Amino acid sequence: MKLLPALALCLAAAAAVAQVPPAIGQGPGYHDPRSPFKPLEERADIVSWKLLSQVTAKAEKKKLVPVFPAAVQALDRKTIKVQGFMMPLEAGDKQQHFLLSSVPTSCSFCVPAGPEGLVEVRTKKPVRYTLEPVVIEGQLAVLNDDPYGLYYRVEDGNAVN
Repeated sequence: MKLLPALALCLAAAAAVAQVPPAIGQGPGYHDPRSPFKPLEERADIVSWKLLSQVTAKAEKKKLVPVFPAAVQALDRKTIKVQGFMMPLEAGDKQQHFLLSSVPTSCSFCVPAGPEGLVEVRTKKPVRYTLEPVVIEGQLAVLNDDPYGLYYRVEDGNAVN
């Protein structure tokens, strides 16, 4: 079952509130201290969620469009590494098309972050699903007008450490 259309609805709602400053204990990359998972550690060799989440949204012709800072735009079509938690888009223990989230998923029917905290990933080889963080290396696309409301996509990805 494909989840992208339903995800688009969730992301559109998240983008609609992207301009509202998050309350304490919320927002991209927020890690609930009650979570059984450790928060992601910042690494110099990985593009940080702090940078990716600096995107804002503006209303343009009856829709919201992302506005990326120059540092994020500079990553477009570059090979990068990003770390996050897998959110499968199809059934199976091995995934080639999934979302990578800045925070762990706590519900299989919920999107754990807004579009600024998610990266769509397509890998060359299947990646075994895990609840632990994974690092994916591939070519980043900064998306200005994605039909599903996503802001980032990694193509030709590989799982690395």
